[in-house]
Amino acid sequence: MTLLTRLPSLYSITFWEQQTRVIGREVSCSTVGPVMEPVLHQLCPRVFQRLRRTLILPRRNHSDCAEHNTTPASARYGHTRPPLLVSRLYQPSNLRDVGQDSRLPRDMTCKSQRLMQQAGLIHASNPGCYYYLPATVRSMEKLVRVIDQEMQGIGGQKMDMPSLCSADLWKTSERWDLMGKELFRLKDRHGGDYCLGPTHEEAVTTLVAHQATLSYRQLPLLLYQITRKFRDEPKPKFGLLRGREFYMKDMYSFDVSEEAAYQTYESVCQAYTRLFSRLGLRCVQVQADTGNIGGKLSHEFQLPADIGEDRLLVCGNCSFSANVETLSSDGTDCPQCKTGTLVESKGIEVGHTFYLGKKYSQLFNATFSNAQNKPSVAEMGCFGLGVTRILAAAIEVMSTEEGIRWPGLLAPYQVCVLPPKKGSKVDEVALLANELVHALGEALPRLRGEVVLDDRTQMTIGKRLKDANRLGYPYVIVVGQGALEDTPRFEVICQQTGETIFLSKDGLLDLLGRVETV
Repeated sequence: MTLLTRLPSLYSITFWEQQTRVIGREVSCSTVGPVMEPVLHQLCPRVFQRLRRTLILPRRNHSDCAEHNTTPASARYGHTRPPLLVSRLYQPSNLRDVGQDSRLPRDMTCKSQRLMQQAGLIHASNPGCYYYLPATVRSMEKLVRVIDQEMQGIGGQKMDMPSLCSADLWKTSERWDLMGKELFRLKDRHGGDYCLGPTHEEAVTTLVAHQATLSYRQLPLLLYQITRKFRDEPKPKFGLLRGREFYMKDMYSFDVSEEAAYQTYESVCQAYTRLFSRLGLRCVQVQADTGNIGGKLSHEFQLPADIGEDRLLVCGNCSFSANVETLSSDGTDCPQCKTGTLVESKGIEVGHTFYLGKKYSQLFNATFSNAQNKPSVAEMGCFGLGVTRILAAAIEVMSTEEGIRWPGLLAPYQVCVLPPKKGSKVDEVALLANELVHALGEALPRLRGEVVLDDRTQMTIGKRLKDANRLGYPYVIVVGQGALEDTPRFEVICQQTGETIFLSKDGLLDLLGRVETV
């Protein structure tokens, strides 16, 4: 079984000294990890040692292994894929069995951070930096697919830009000084100044400016990326909600006119609204300050939550809503309808949109040939989504105190099947549980790779149900005595609703056939 994980890019110097592998220059007491061996040694030493032993086997053993691997999978597994086993999933007990007692770090003050660490989804590396373990990566990749669908649905084209940005670009826009200490800065061996990009307005505008043949017929041009960002937060907190290293989707638009740019702006806002609707998240679009990015117009997309750091004012009589920092008075009267009362609440910012005008395109000479074949400066917008923040915020607002609840599309696995405890009176139904996993994959192709079998049959059903609740599988199927009846019945726990139902195999297929995946 191959599991994908994501390791932090940012490591403390102390960590590298412990590994006797300090490489390059010190960067604000941190460094970017060029080699991952020390990380693997720390996170899973036994696995790493086993891999190292494998790599030094005699050549003939490699040949034997290669010959074995050329055998078709269907022959090795009897024409069926092996089930995904909970015992094989990498969620190390030493990382997640932190309980709810004094062993929890004192700064673990929000629900999403506590639940994600208890479930073995994340592991702290440095302040504000985390290992994203395999289940989290699965969920995040699903979110990326949903974002891709919505962004490409409005004409977005995906790309990737360097995280290491030249100081010259940032000095041209005057943001090198404006960003202050939030910018991670470093020098290369030649004394050149760079930063780790928290955002990429300068970089993308320079890219477009280098295309001398851009025509008005090619506009609007919407370029976006989903990549790691870096911000030197003074006090990282709340887990993935406010970190120093995080994933973000940032899109940049180039238009022929102000009117066209406003149309693009509205198109992106509508795509954001559809995105959050698909995730089942109630999101409020509020007027916002343009901050150090600048521009003429800005909106935030906020998930209402008590843990939120932003104060929002929403009118109950009309569509007006705003971040409190944008209003000049402390009054409660709505400035739009004049009759409604503004009600204050808190929110977690998960998206931000800006109409930039010509702020960057003028500076970097990003032009296009207009209908008269004359050069004209493009109108720009930029649009951000906090990918890891959406993930954590969704857990924050949807979960119980004891267990994670995911947006249906983003659950790492949709179904968990529980066979009985080994040695129990219904031990013979264990084979039926295995068969059920295969049957679901065959009958419902969308669920292939989405069903896991909790094969830890040395544990009681109760303990495994507690684990399943903590991890938040949307559907948990208990294979018990009812599976031996003439018309087999299965206990199904729908964790999103808390409902427990008993279904025949056909009823089970009907229920799971309605599950949406991405």
